[in-house]
Amino acid sequence: MKYAILVADGMSDRPVEALDGKTPLEVAKIPFMNELAQAGRLGTAFTIPKGMSPGSDTANLALLGYDPKKYYTGRGPLEAANIGVKLGDMDAAFRCNLITASGDILSDYSAGHITDKESKILMEFVDAKLQDDFVRFYHGRSYRNLMVIRARDRDELEAFLKLPCVPPHNMTGESITRNLPKGHGAETLIKFMNSSRQILEKHEINKVRVDLKENPANMIWLWGQGTNPSLPTYKELFGLDGSMISAVDLLKGIGRLIGLDVLDVPGATGYYDTNYKGKGEYAVAALKKNDFVFVHVEAPDEAGHNGDVRQKIEAIENFDKFIVGPALNALKLMKDYRLLVLPDHATPVSVRTHVDDPVPFVIAGKGIASSGVLAFSEANAAQSKFKFKNGFSLTEYFIKKEL
Repeated sequence: MKYAILVADGMSDRPVEALDGKTPLEVAKIPFMNELAQAGRLGTAFTIPKGMSPGSDTANLALLGYDPKKYYTGRGPLEAANIGVKLGDMDAAFRCNLITASGDILSDYSAGHITDKESKILMEFVDAKLQDDFVRFYHGRSYRNLMVIRARDRDELEAFLKLPCVPPHNMTGESITRNLPKGHGAETLIKFMNSSRQILEKHEINKVRVDLKENPANMIWLWGQGTNPSLPTYKELFGLDGSMISAVDLLKGIGRLIGLDVLDVPGATGYYDTNYKGKGEYAVAALKKNDFVFVHVEAPDEAGHNGDVRQKIEAIENFDKFIVGPALNALKLMKDYRLLVLPDHATPVSVRTHVDDPVPFVIAGKGIASSGVLAFSEANAAQSKFKFKNGFSLTEYFIKKEL
């Protein structure tokens, strides 16, 4: 049996007035997802456990079959696992965004989706200027980077972990001052964020970006902190060998931690210009080699955060054409298969951030009866009686249950 989970990050949405009350998924041309809907079973799942913030970290852990309430320790450590940063027992890893600050307003959570080349230079500069015996900064990819701070004792470590840190994509256009961390240990983070602004605003790269009317990466923003997680391998959990295909450190890091073969697709960027075709080709090759593949595409989520309906529709169409289609056609030839297609969470263009709405999914393959639905959409999935209260139980059902 071959298993494939194909995830379009943030794909699901809410009705959009500019689309006559339809969602981007309903408007997009998605013949392969519609074919799956006609042949398979639709339903909905809550991928974000109650009491946890909606994010790609917890949602994708759940979709891989891991209960976030049991295994999640923070986003930073998952990304550290991919960029080769080993954490000690007293280390807290923070996601470190390069952002654009305009006065007291966070105007861009991604600094104009700054290039890898520019961000590497800037993060090395930040590390050279701000590191000390307890703090180091690491380049990840584009605006997504890492800070690791070593606590002096357990009390300080616990204080860092308990700090309320707002994800920058949740506060675009809002006050920086009002969203800074508050509580014991916050002064340490604030010191680094404020110091980074003082040095980054003067950096030549940002002077050029301003001259070119591009958003400068003139400040770091710290959030998503956590400690080293302990996860069973996928082989131990489900008895499967498999591959992870994604452009972002978060998913790659999870893949490495659970023993999946992490594949680097040339041209995979985590943005609108990602190599969809390459991801589809790598997925097909991975399925010929192993039992399982997990493919993650970031672009729909980025479009949701940017409030860009047109780009979200295009990203969904590219996901369908270049990833769902090739994977489905390859699996048909392999005969014994199961295919699960869904978003990890919703990122509505109207609110430009993650929400914990239930997400639509479709399962097709061996032993799965048709629901008799013509199209894959949020509304059609919501009408199904096939509902899951959490994402990890959906995956357990998908892999283990005789349907």
